[in-house]
Amino acid sequence: MRYSIQSGLLLAASLSPIVDAERVLGAYIFARHGDRTPKVFGNTQLTDLGYREVFDSGSFYNDRYISSSSSKQIEGISADVVRPKQISASSPSDTVLQNSATGFLQGVYPPVGKVASQTLGNGTSVEAPLNGYQLIQLIPATTSKNAEDSTWLQGSSGCQKATVSSNNYFSSEMYTSLLSSTKEFYQSLSPMLDGAFAPSDMTFKNAYTIFDYLNVGKIHNSTSQFSHRSDLTDEVYHQLIALAGSHEFNLAYNSSDKVRAIDGAVLAGEILAGLNETITTKGNTKLNVGFGSYGTIFSLFGLLKMPAASVDFTGIPDYASSMVFELVTNASGTEFPTDKSDLSVRFMFHNGTITGSSEPTVYPLYGQSSDLLPWDDFASKTKDIAVTSNDEWCTMCGNTDGKCASSASTSSDSGSARTSSTSGSGMSLAVAGVVGAMVTLAVILGLQTIFFLLGGFRIAKRSKASPGIMSSAAAVEAEKKV
Repeated sequence: MRYSIQSGLLLAASLSPIVDAERVLGAYIFARHGDRTPKVFGNTQLTDLGYREVFDSGSFYNDRYISSSSSKQIEGISADVVRPKQISASSPSDTVLQNSATGFLQGVYPPVGKVASQTLGNGTSVEAPLNGYQLIQLIPATTSKNAEDSTWLQGSSGCQKATVSSNNYFSSEMYTSLLSSTKEFYQSLSPMLDGAFAPSDMTFKNAYTIFDYLNVGKIHNSTSQFSHRSDLTDEVYHQLIALAGSHEFNLAYNSSDKVRAIDGAVLAGEILAGLNETITTKGNTKLNVGFGSYGTIFSLFGLLKMPAASVDFTGIPDYASSMVFELVTNASGTEFPTDKSDLSVRFMFHNGTITGSSEPTVYPLYGQSSDLLPWDDFASKTKDIAVTSNDEWCTMCGNTDGKCASSASTSSDSGSARTSSTSGSGMSLAVAGVVGAMVTLAVILGLQTIFFLLGGFRIAKRSKASPGIMSSAAAVEAEKKV
């Protein structure tokens, strides 16, 4: 994803002309956080670079959906001063994600100076601080708490069956084969990893965490701060990205086991609910903004069948990447359409920060050929993949404690039906997952290399006396004890 999604060829093939009469009625934006410190040390923090990345992406959406001079302005949305009832924003309870969301929203609705000033009863005019800074409520999402501190993809979902499903990947033929075949490659990285990873952790088991650590070093560290920087050649970097992408995509999605993509299913439900609210309120609710990690994005991409549109959707999305679902119509007039057949949904994605003249690329959803999907079709297909209630989540996940205690006694039958161990074709889920994963890896390993900007952020190495990072398998066990 991060190394070829923006190619000119894809832009030419994917962008389609948009009818001049088209009106944008609403949108749902979901974005990844900006650049951050590495996961290996925990307590991850958004960097200044990451803050700038999400702000720039948010500014693009201001230009597209908020600005009164934009031909794609959402109909009726306030162009300067935010109106709380028109916008809804959410993020998991995670420092990196919430700070990213705040920075992004600053770009969507920037300070407005005295435009937002208020006059008190005594005639005094009061201007908001920071040159008219605008406050937008950030609603905490209930899933993926502390997602960016977890070195294990399902470690923050809280969904028991999703954790078990992802853990099944570690016993698959594909995983064990890669663990063995890449052993020498990961051990060769020892000079760059020494002090941060124990030798036993320098394996494919920690493919993403290793990539993440070296990627942060590549972006932020100078040669003097990264003494073995020359060892991180383009070839090595490309292999790290490909292996990390394969590892994480297969942990986040399996076509034969829906529960593995639980975070994506929850997001699909939120997207459907957000756009549906725009319809039921006849446009009073206009813009929804959500934030999350690459794991949630991977899960949703799998459920939406985005790899059918481009194999790049199986690669790790870059920092500050964003997707948007536009609710549009070609119906004439200025009133909100009363006939749902006049409504359609368009999906767009941009890999990384949106700057300059770049903009998101249009892709067809659910393996369709058309860039526009009629609302009824979109709603039907999305409902099939979505989790839309706590009871449904509890049933699918098999959780019986906490928020699921009240629904445990009524959901066992449907839960067992949803997690049947065989697919419709009679192939076991384990076998089907391995077959799908092998195809995914074969495609990923053929992708091109990306080049990154260099900076000066020093990564302190862990003392050799310190314990190594929690491996994926160990994290699963820890999750079970929570």
